[in-house]
Amino acid sequence: MIGLTLGDRYEILEEVGQGGMATVYKAKCKLLNRYVAIKILKEEFIDDKNFMKKFKRESQAAASLSHPNILNVYDVGAETINEKNIPYIVMEFIEGKTLKQIIVERGRLTVDETIYYSRQIAEAIKHAHINNVIHRDIKPQNIMITKDNRVKVTDFGIARAASSSTLTVSSNVLGSVHYFSPEQARGGYTDETSDIYSLGITMYEMVTGKLPFTGENLVSVALKHVQEEAVSPRELNKDIPSQLEAIILKCIQKNQGDRYPSLSALITDLKGIELFGVDIPEDNLNDESPTRIIPTEEIDNLVENSEEPLGKKKKKDNNMKVTLLAIGLAFLLVSTLFFGYFRLKGLFKVEEVTVPFILGMEEEEARQEIEDLGLEFKVVGLVKSEEFEPGQVASQSVEAGTKVRKGFTIEVTISEGQDMVRVPSLINKSLEEAQADLAELGLSIGTVSYRPSDVTPKDLIIKQEPEANTYLEPGSKINVIISEGEEIRKVIMPRLIGQNIIDAKNALLSLDLTIGDVIEQYSDSVETDKVIWQSIESGTELETKTKVDLYVSKGPEKKPDEQEPTEPEDDKDKGQEEKPEEEEEKDKDQDKDKDEEGEKD
Repeated sequence: MIGLTLGDRYEILEEVGQGGMATVYKAKCKLLNRYVAIKILKEEFIDDKNFMKKFKRESQAAASLSHPNILNVYDVGAETINEKNIPYIVMEFIEGKTLKQIIVERGRLTVDETIYYSRQIAEAIKHAHINNVIHRDIKPQNIMITKDNRVKVTDFGIARAASSSTLTVSSNVLGSVHYFSPEQARGGYTDETSDIYSLGITMYEMVTGKLPFTGENLVSVALKHVQEEAVSPRELNKDIPSQLEAIILKCIQKNQGDRYPSLSALITDLKGIELFGVDIPEDNLNDESPTRIIPTEEIDNLVENSEEPLGKKKKKDNNMKVTLLAIGLAFLLVSTLFFGYFRLKGLFKVEEVTVPFILGMEEEEARQEIEDLGLEFKVVGLVKSEEFEPGQVASQSVEAGTKVRKGFTIEVTISEGQDMVRVPSLINKSLEEAQADLAELGLSIGTVSYRPSDVTPKDLIIKQEPEANTYLEPGSKINVIISEGEEIRKVIMPRLIGQNIIDAKNALLSLDLTIGDVIEQYSDSVETDKVIWQSIESGTELETKTKVDLYVSKGPEKKPDEQEPTEPEDDKDKGQEEKPEEEEEKDKDQDKDKDEEGEKD
């Protein structure tokens, strides 16, 4: 795999780790010029269509998660290698160690470190559960600790896809049996509490340096998860406070209903230990904490010596009565003051909210979360940061978990990345303008291509890649697409002669042709409002927008009435008289005779 380029973008440099289902490589993203980690599925899983389907679905689900304590998934793809379609996942590259490596190196972690890491892991799993993703393979091997001591939980979604094959695929995957829940061991229904159980086992190992269940083989370990109770953490490490022990034991209850119902309840108890210190009274634990074990020292103090002399016993009884009476009076006084205080406090109560953890969130996402709580969100500046991606919240003025009144302003700074440049918008600019804008920022034009556009005027940019407001390293190139103007098409001129003028115009417009001059003229053969003549002959191929002139019939020309002039009676010759009827007949006979003689001649 070394030296191959996946997706024409990710050049594999070296192998950095092996898992039960995949191999992880360090690679270089050529597009964004940064290092990434690529997890490539092993060949033995490729032919399992059901597994491949789940892998793809869950990988996409993992890519949808965005949280500062979750390893970012940038891309999901597949590459044909040796005639096999091998899927891969592109993730952020982390320089650090796994939690397992740290536990092995140190033997065990301090109480403070355990609480610190556990809270971050819980926050990550909580975010996944909100997005309907169950990890199902929480273990120290899947938890990275960065150089700045930040937790990054990995392999979201992959474990869910592999849950049906976990017990049969390989010894590497079978290592998860030390951390998975009793319901997973039985092959039963798993839910959010299954992740809580695995987190409890991880916390147990962090603070004691040992696993609660071990055995000669993996099957025996799985059975112990189902049948046996874990040794109390305080038996292995006396420095563990009882509150932390109670939290761990509640997480690893056999019955799913006996565990924390959600990560929120677990986080609340962990915050309680951090806020008040490890010596807080056990009653300050969350109401959902497990029934707490009374230390044997307290039980011993309640047992009286039955062989004590009678006189001393009576005296002790009297002293006990006085003591109990004093305690009762003191309790009554304290209760009165306590409830009186809170009753008075209620009159002046100011509504408060808890500030959320927004570091690493995108600016708009963080703004939404802050404003939904009734707080004000204010960006006070941009900072360069190696830790956070460009556009993410790099600092917040009030620490997460702090209670503030509603309306309080949370000030944040936004990361610009490390020596990164924010890409400007080049849309609707000419190529020359874009080159000038980019040159000021240390960027330049990359590939220039052209395409028609009915919206953007010719010679102006209609698209850029990467898009505006993306962060790039100086020297990066921006690819642009420039408008060629409206697309020129060829159409066939239809026959319009004989059509009604309205239908003819619609036919021209439907072909994106231009209506030219419409001239009316008389026609004895064509009905009114019908086309007599078209300037372009039908069947001709021509470009859109071409102008077409038309002649339209006005119908036959109307001529004025013609009448023969008649002479008035007064103008007739008065001496002329009408010939009698007999004379007219005589004249006709004479004319006939003349005609016959002419024919003989």
